[in-house]
Amino acid sequence: MNDSTYSTKYALIYTTLVALILLVPLFSYFTYMKHVHSIKNELLLKEKSLLIIKAMQDYNQAEDFFEYPRYKTFKSGLYDESFKPIFSLLDYNIKYFKDGYHLDDNHAYIIVKLPNKRYFGAKYLIVKNTISFASIYEKILMILFAIVIFVFILSVFFLRSFAKPFQKMNKQLDNFIKDSMHEINTPLSIINVNIDLYNRKNKENKYMQRMKAATKVLSNIYDDMDYLIKHERLKHEKVEIDIHDFLKERVEYFSEVACMKNIIINTKLQECGIVYMNEKQLQRVIDNNISNAIKYSYENSTIDIALYMKDKRCHLSFQDYGVGIKKTEKIFSRYYREDTSKGGFGIGLNIVKSIINKENIDLHIESEPKKGTLFLYTFPLNFLK
Repeated sequence: MNDSTYSTKYALIYTTLVALILLVPLFSYFTYMKHVHSIKNELLLKEKSLLIIKAMQDYNQAEDFFEYPRYKTFKSGLYDESFKPIFSLLDYNIKYFKDGYHLDDNHAYIIVKLPNKRYFGAKYLIVKNTISFASIYEKILMILFAIVIFVFILSVFFLRSFAKPFQKMNKQLDNFIKDSMHEINTPLSIINVNIDLYNRKNKENKYMQRMKAATKVLSNIYDDMDYLIKHERLKHEKVEIDIHDFLKERVEYFSEVACMKNIIINTKLQECGIVYMNEKQLQRVIDNNISNAIKYSYENSTIDIALYMKDKRCHLSFQDYGVGIKKTEKIFSRYYREDTSKGGFGIGLNIVKSIINKENIDLHIESEPKKGTLFLYTFPLNFLK
């Protein structure tokens, strides 16, 4: 994960937490504003009811008819003591027949008690309108949106500002590791070449075999470190690989390392055809599994490596009979090591996990402490050609 992605991710998490915390005061503010809006609406209804009463008071009975006041957004009506309409413009069934202001969802109305037999025999005047809280919702959302954007921008700014010293330090550390890797690779290559030359001219020597095995262990560590440093910057081109031959070659490569602990590698390799994958990434998966199997196996034990087809999918398994794994859920964490006495940096399986996740390769692990571990990889159908 690069620095930009890291800061954006945690800025989003922080902003989400702030937004959730703000929901409580915003809800209180929303409730308060609804109450204020409702009071304002009640005053409007009272105002309209007074205008209607005034119009009825001003009515001269000598006139032929009374023109009942009508309003665009307000509906009203006159009712008798039993709340039966005498004259009504309402298109809503009244639920609460009691003096005062009432609110039913988005329907608001006020019931005003009238003097007996004074206004066309009516006992009650009901004035109604539709109340909307859309403006309040809009205001709350705008406030929340503005706060979220402000907090997110501020979070990204501060996270990136705080990260600058660490970025500088990490860059220096990366440069140091790159230089160190280069310095290590050169003498390692020289040692390997000279051991091969010596073995060609002289008889087999157990000390040379041990040196050769040790350089292969170092080479595997070097390859992991090199991949870890470069993999995000490089484009890993996929090629067609005969996985049977490729696996056989890698097993032979580690045979000398296994001999150091008197470990026998048993192989049962079937033809699985051609897989379409990056060669370096496939090598990291296989090499780390073989290396770990050797590292965590007991001396004078065996390792079983199998390659076979099942349900039209290629299966690759590595079975050792060693110390086993106590916490299988942690072994893919970078720098995690269950047994520090075995050496290594705890990056091999982290690299393997990142590769198989990207390539959609399924992994099944079975492990029992002091009895051994099985790593079973199942390649997707589209991997085979």
